[in-house]
Amino acid sequence: MADLTKRRLFSREQAIALVALPWRDQSVSFTDGCSRCGECISACETQIIVKGDGGFPSLDFNQGEGECSFCKQCATVCPEPLFDLSQSEPWQLKAQIKESCLANQDVYCRSCGEQCETQAISFKPGISSTPLISLADCTGCGACLSVCPVDAIALNPPE
Repeated sequence: MADLTKRRLFSREQAIALVALPWRDQSVSFTDGCSRCGECISACETQIIVKGDGGFPSLDFNQGEGECSFCKQCATVCPEPLFDLSQSEPWQLKAQIKESCLANQDVYCRSCGEQCETQAISFKPGISSTPLISLADCTGCGACLSVCPVDAIALNPPE
Protein backbone atom coordinates (compact mmCIF):
# COMPACT_ATOMS: atom_id res chain seq x y z
CA MET A 1 0.00 0.00 0.00
CA ALA A 2 1.28 3.49 -0.85
CA ASP A 3 2.29 5.91 1.89
CA LEU A 4 0.07 8.92 1.21
CA THR A 5 1.33 11.03 4.12
CA LYS A 6 4.17 12.45 2.02
CA ARG A 7 1.77 13.72 -0.61
CA ARG A 8 0.80 16.51 1.77
CA LEU A 9 4.32 17.90 1.45
CA PHE A 10 3.45 19.24 -1.99
CA SER A 11 -0.20 20.12 -1.52
CA ARG A 12 -1.54 23.55 -0.68
CA GLU A 13 -4.37 22.15 1.44
CA GLN A 14 -3.27 24.12 4.45
CA ALA A 15 -4.68 27.63 4.34
CA ILE A 16 -2.35 30.55 4.71
CA ALA A 17 -3.46 32.59 7.69
CA LEU A 18 -5.35 35.76 6.92
CA VAL A 19 -3.44 38.93 7.79
CA ALA A 20 -4.64 42.40 8.72
CA LEU A 21 -4.23 45.19 6.17
CA PRO A 22 -1.07 47.33 6.05
CA TRP A 23 -0.94 50.95 7.20
CA ARG A 24 -3.57 50.25 9.89
CA ASP A 25 -3.70 52.74 12.72
CA GLN A 26 -3.08 50.52 15.73
CA SER A 27 -4.71 53.03 18.08
CA VAL A 28 -8.10 52.51 16.40
CA SER A 29 -10.25 49.39 16.72
CA PHE A 30 -10.50 48.09 13.18
CA THR A 31 -13.60 45.98 13.78
CA ASP A 32 -15.41 48.87 15.47
CA GLY A 33 -14.57 51.36 12.71
CA CYS A 34 -14.74 49.27 9.54
CA SER A 35 -18.07 49.51 7.72
CA ARG A 36 -17.21 46.47 5.54
CA CYS A 37 -17.95 48.52 2.43
CA GLY A 38 -15.45 46.59 0.30
CA GLU A 39 -13.74 49.66 -1.19
CA CYS A 40 -10.33 48.34 -0.13
CA ILE A 41 -11.04 44.99 -1.77
CA SER A 42 -11.87 46.68 -5.06
CA ALA A 43 -8.86 49.01 -4.89
CA CYS A 44 -6.21 46.38 -4.14
CA GLU A 45 -3.84 46.33 -7.12
CA THR A 46 -2.53 42.85 -6.34
CA GLN A 47 -6.01 41.48 -5.48
CA ILE A 48 -5.02 39.89 -2.18
CA ILE A 49 -7.61 41.62 -0.01
CA VAL A 50 -10.57 39.34 0.67
CA LYS A 51 -13.58 39.29 2.95
CA GLY A 52 -12.46 37.57 6.12
CA ASP A 53 -14.21 36.75 9.38
CA GLY A 54 -17.44 38.68 9.76
CA GLY A 55 -16.97 40.27 6.34
CA PHE A 56 -13.97 42.33 7.48
CA PRO A 57 -11.19 42.77 4.93
CA SER A 58 -8.07 40.63 5.37
CA LEU A 59 -5.06 39.78 3.26
CA ASP A 60 -4.91 36.32 1.73
CA PHE A 61 -1.60 35.66 0.00
CA ASN A 62 -3.12 32.71 -1.90
CA GLN A 63 -5.18 35.20 -3.92
CA GLY A 64 -4.28 37.46 -6.82
CA GLU A 65 -0.57 38.12 -7.22
CA GLY A 66 0.16 36.65 -3.79
CA GLU A 67 1.96 39.65 -2.33
CA CYS A 68 1.33 43.13 -1.03
CA SER A 69 2.93 45.95 -3.02
CA PHE A 70 2.20 48.45 -0.23
CA CYS A 71 0.60 50.73 -2.82
CA LYS A 72 -1.56 52.36 -0.10
CA GLN A 73 -4.70 52.13 -2.26
CA CYS A 74 -6.61 50.24 0.45
CA ALA A 75 -5.89 53.03 2.93
CA THR A 76 -6.55 55.82 0.43
CA VAL A 77 -10.02 54.66 -0.62
CA CYS A 78 -11.21 53.74 2.87
CA PRO A 79 -13.97 56.13 3.97
CA GLU A 80 -13.21 55.44 7.64
CA PRO A 81 -10.26 56.81 9.68
CA LEU A 82 -8.64 53.40 10.12
CA PHE A 83 -5.27 53.95 8.48
CA ASP A 84 -2.19 55.99 9.22
CA LEU A 85 -0.17 56.67 6.08
CA SER A 86 2.41 58.68 8.01
CA GLN A 87 3.89 55.47 9.43
CA SER A 88 7.40 54.73 8.18
CA GLU A 89 6.54 51.06 7.60
CA PRO A 90 3.24 49.47 6.57
CA TRP A 91 3.44 47.03 9.50
CA GLN A 92 5.87 45.22 11.76
CA LEU A 93 5.38 41.78 10.19
CA LYS A 94 8.39 39.81 8.98
CA ALA A 95 8.71 36.40 7.34
CA GLN A 96 9.64 33.49 9.60
CA ILE A 97 10.57 29.97 8.55
CA LYS A 98 8.73 27.12 10.28
CA GLU A 99 10.12 23.70 11.13
CA SER A 100 8.11 22.18 8.27
CA CYS A 101 10.48 23.77 5.71
CA LEU A 102 11.53 21.21 3.12
CA ALA A 103 15.18 22.06 3.73
CA ASN A 104 14.80 20.66 7.25
CA GLN A 105 13.84 17.37 5.60
CA ASP A 106 16.87 17.42 3.26
CA VAL A 107 14.75 18.37 0.26
CA TYR A 108 16.06 20.99 -2.15
CA CYS A 109 13.70 23.95 -2.43
CA ARG A 110 14.48 27.61 -2.90
CA SER A 111 11.05 28.87 -3.95
CA CYS A 112 10.88 31.52 -1.24
CA GLY A 113 14.26 33.03 -2.06
CA GLU A 114 13.47 33.19 -5.76
CA GLN A 115 10.37 35.30 -5.05
CA CYS A 116 11.99 37.72 -2.62
CA GLU A 117 12.56 41.02 -4.47
CA THR A 118 14.50 42.55 -1.58
CA GLN A 119 16.72 39.45 -1.36
CA ALA A 120 15.93 39.18 2.35
CA ILE A 121 15.95 35.39 2.02
CA SER A 122 19.29 33.73 1.46
CA PHE A 123 20.75 30.26 1.74
CA LYS A 124 24.01 28.97 3.14
CA PRO A 125 26.04 27.07 0.56
CA GLY A 126 24.83 23.49 0.35
CA ILE A 127 22.10 21.49 -1.26
CA SER A 128 19.37 21.64 1.35
CA SER A 129 20.21 24.55 3.60
CA THR A 130 17.45 26.21 5.58
CA PRO A 131 16.57 29.70 4.35
CA LEU A 132 17.96 32.61 6.35
CA ILE A 133 15.89 35.77 6.63
CA SER A 134 17.41 39.21 7.05
CA LEU A 135 14.83 40.99 9.20
CA ALA A 136 16.35 44.33 8.20
CA ASP A 137 15.63 43.62 4.52
CA CYS A 138 12.29 41.80 4.86
CA THR A 139 9.32 44.06 4.11
CA GLY A 140 6.74 41.44 5.03
CA CYS A 141 5.21 41.66 1.54
CA GLY A 142 4.23 37.98 1.60
CA ALA A 143 5.62 37.04 -1.83
CA CYS A 144 7.36 34.06 -0.24
CA LEU A 145 4.18 32.70 1.37
CA SER A 146 2.14 31.55 -1.59
CA VAL A 147 5.06 29.91 -3.40
CA CYS A 148 6.07 27.71 -0.47
CA PRO A 149 4.87 24.20 -1.30
CA VAL A 150 4.48 23.20 2.36
CA ASP A 151 3.22 26.42 3.99
CA ALA A 152 6.48 26.71 5.97
CA ILE A 153 6.57 30.52 6.11
CA ALA A 154 4.56 32.80 8.34
CA LEU A 155 4.33 36.56 8.74
CA ASN A 156 4.78 37.48 12.39
CA PRO A 157 6.03 40.42 14.41
CA PRO A 158 9.79 40.01 14.99
CA GLU A 159 10.73 38.57 18.36
